[in-house]
Amino acid sequence: ILADKLVHASLIDGIRLSAAKCIRYRHQDYTQLQTLLEKHHHDFSRIIIVTESIFSMDGDVAPLALLAELKKTYPNVMLYVDEAHAVGVRGQKGLGIAEEQGCLKDIDFLCGTFGKALASVGAFVVCSQTIREYLVNRMRTLIFTTALPPFNIAWTKFVLSRLDTWSERRNRLAKHSLHVRQAIQESGKSCPSSSHIIPVVIGESRDTILKAEDMQRKGFYVLPVRPPTVPEGTSRLRISLTAALTDEETDRLCTALATL
Repeated sequence: ILADKLVHASLIDGIRLSAAKCIRYRHQDYTQLQTLLEKHHHDFSRIIIVTESIFSMDGDVAPLALLAELKKTYPNVMLYVDEAHAVGVRGQKGLGIAEEQGCLKDIDFLCGTFGKALASVGAFVVCSQTIREYLVNRMRTLIFTTALPPFNIAWTKFVLSRLDTWSERRNRLAKHSLHVRQAIQESGKSCPSSSHIIPVVIGESRDTILKAEDMQRKGFYVLPVRPPTVPEGTSRLRISLTAALTDEETDRLCTALATL
């Protein structure tokens, strides 16, 4: 497994459960990934590239189309993409970054959650029939878990059936996200995000807690993210925007962030 250095903790746990050899390449360093593929593709019958589409802490977006093309260079390479933060909010029909970048059919394991934008519980993997049958019969974390309540399944089906009708909401979210990112950058702070997940890196843990409390006093439910979730010295405020924000609320948020 070749996994991006910043994939989510749940992916890291899954990799550990697999017992496969794993090398984690530098975050979004596809030159290094290419080097690793060239070095190891003869040594293993199967290599799986693992990435998120929108990274959960930095909010930056992976070039999935590039990864899909890279995968095609080697017949024994597969691509695993976690779309947890993109399903519902990106793509013309809300199917995520893979849809947005036109490479849905090139991804072998397209995973996501029914939480977050879909406001339900559970998760999914879109894959071939062969892989599906293998997972259903061999995946311990599926076999030995509790089935989802029928109510939640019905709600998920209800939301999915309307996903492609919410393009106006997705456009509004994109507009608000761009506005907030630009405000952070104009205040002199770095902002790696290109999505609705927007970090404001403060640095020290205690300072981050105080900044979060200040934002909460101003009416914004902003939480501090600290080690071990992020590396030492990169504690941050992690802002996750929604389409329900009004223009006035977004303007107030930008003003509050500019004065941190």
